[in-house]
Amino acid sequence: MRHISVLGSTGSIGTQTLEVARANGDIRIEALAARGNIALLEEQIREFHPRTVCVYDEAKAAELKIKVADTGTKVYAGQEGLIEVATEAKAKTLVTGIVGMIGIEPTVAAIREGKNIALANKETLVCAGHIIMPLAAREGVKILPVDSEHSAIFQCLRGNKKNRIRKILLTASGGPFRGYTRKQLEKVTLQDALRHPTWNMGHKVTIDSSTMVNKGLELIEARWLFDVEVDDIEVLVQPQSILHSAVEFMDGAVMAELGTPDMKLPIQYALYYPKRRKLSGSERLNLAALGKLDFSAPDFKAFPGLKLAYHAGRLGGSLPTVFNAANEVAVRAFLDEKISYLQIASCIEDAMEQHEKVGLLGSPAVSDILALQKSTEAWLKARYHLA
Repeated sequence: MRHISVLGSTGSIGTQTLEVARANGDIRIEALAARGNIALLEEQIREFHPRTVCVYDEAKAAELKIKVADTGTKVYAGQEGLIEVATEAKAKTLVTGIVGMIGIEPTVAAIREGKNIALANKETLVCAGHIIMPLAAREGVKILPVDSEHSAIFQCLRGNKKNRIRKILLTASGGPFRGYTRKQLEKVTLQDALRHPTWNMGHKVTIDSSTMVNKGLELIEARWLFDVEVDDIEVLVQPQSILHSAVEFMDGAVMAELGTPDMKLPIQYALYYPKRRKLSGSERLNLAALGKLDFSAPDFKAFPGLKLAYHAGRLGGSLPTVFNAANEVAVRAFLDEKISYLQIASCIEDAMEQHEKVGLLGSPAVSDILALQKSTEAWLKARYHLA
């Protein structure tokens, strides 16, 4: 029996994790956490009977507590509640499917309690990779990537630890605006940006994918996961989302992982690592029917967010936190239709330039990271007049 907790159980990664649990008879859900979707969370509680749940929104947590009073499940709220879920005693693995920097502290707490981390929260390594990876090594904890690209790289490296990597090929679908010029992007609407051609994701990640900021976050995440420099990672556009990523070794051999665009595959691989199981209900890859795979280089001019990510990753320190925090503010503002699509990258660039002027922190502590998130958010809101 595998005992797991899930942060972000009502989101895309969380619901698919529960689908994997539902399809397999040997996964026990010990704890769940969600931001505020208490209707779905109540359904999950009644199906999976977790010991502990958290609703980040305190008012909704109080409401849920009344609704599930008959179940025996303990209900917590806020950041302390996320940590309760992350450190649930019976759980051996924490799935971090929650979006945003609120995932950092629970992940640190879980590692300190000896939990393996099935990592889908990019912000954890983007902002705190210099903390997370050494801490996991000291505690003997596995960091098992759940993003399809990082899972692919992880799988390609199995049995190859002693072989030198020349570069990592990190693939991107290119999103809904692949091939667009800057001029064409000026007319993009919110609904346009939410139409991803191959993946079904939450709104924030879908917008990040359209701007290629998502790939920038994954770039910095991969730097920490696989102990390489950002310039040893090449982003490659693969629009069918079939080749999930690859590794080129020093002798020129390239190893890749291919599969249908189904997040349940990397989720299940992380939960059962190092074993593989049949994935129930998943479509099988038919290469003959597919016919071909397309590849191209990303357009850094049309999608400057990716170029900014390379810059943040090279300088390191506190700059990746500013990159991420500024993007969170900008995407929220775009979803609220307060800024235009192209202003997302402008917000990020402005915040990074301002931060470089006032000075970078070399190795920020978690408290520094969280404080920097708040100050970046306040600075951007004032500059762009965001209420």
